[in-house]
Amino acid sequence: MQRAAQAMGDHAVRARSEAIAFVIMACALIIAPIFAYPVFLMKALCFALFACAFNLLIGYVGLLSFGHALFFGWASYIGAHAAKVWGFPPELAILSGTAAAAGLGAIVGALAIRRQGIYFAMITLALAQMMYFFAIQAPFTHGEDGIQAVPRGKLFGLIDLANQTNMYVTVLVIFLGCFLLIYRIINSPFGEVLKAIRENEARATSLGYRTERYKLVAFVLSATFAGVAGATKALVFQLASLTDVDWPMSGEVILMTLVGGLGTLFGPVAGAFFMVTLENYLTTIGQWVFVVQGLIFVVCVLLFRRGIIGELAQLLRVKL
Repeated sequence: MQRAAQAMGDHAVRARSEAIAFVIMACALIIAPIFAYPVFLMKALCFALFACAFNLLIGYVGLLSFGHALFFGWASYIGAHAAKVWGFPPELAILSGTAAAAGLGAIVGALAIRRQGIYFAMITLALAQMMYFFAIQAPFTHGEDGIQAVPRGKLFGLIDLANQTNMYVTVLVIFLGCFLLIYRIINSPFGEVLKAIRENEARATSLGYRTERYKLVAFVLSATFAGVAGATKALVFQLASLTDVDWPMSGEVILMTLVGGLGTLFGPVAGAFFMVTLENYLTTIGQWVFVVQGLIFVVCVLLFRRGIIGELAQLLRVKL
């Protein structure tokens, strides 16, 4: 009884700290356009959602994917094509990209989860690179030129997304909605099974859980949220390009997650904002930005293994 009461108390404290952190984050993002350029903020929000999607897979299931750019980039292509060529309104364009990412996630996941560890990671990387070369050759992607001048359109036929404020509010609502969905997944009975698989898959199997099914569902969910981020980014920048589907994008989202805090709720958000800000201020040094990113990665691995949010949570003795 005492242990149960203590567990309930810990859960209540954690829920309270996470709720306070969410309110602070939401308020900061609402007033952020006063101090920062909206396009910069929208880019950071898209990458924050992408990092949260990746963290759902690696942080709570323990599956390291080297090919998550596949879902991010192809959702961007399909969303952009749907908006420009098919004439879809923005909400349907984003849904089209998201559906494409979910479908690709189901196919890649069904093939990859049959293996574990480095074999799983290499399968995701190989399939992602295969789709990258397909993107170079496919006529509708326009190769290295990408899909340009993508119309933002009017959301639900009423809200003109050509207005930067309207576009920012839309991206913010999408991000916060997906963030809450990810939070609900993590803290649901399904999420508890995922954590059990991460800690000891053999034990979870012995308890009667069909772990491959749980991992596949988690993989598809992660790919779907990554697709939302990619399709939204295509509308923000009115562009879908090879950069979003190439392997360095997969490496970048890994770095964002590790810098922010692997397996933490708010870590990927902090990591994404940190890395996007860093890239924004280091654009003048060209390719040297990758060297700086590598140094940051080494420092984080050696000195801040919990990441920015992980170390902050440890310092404050709260769960974030």
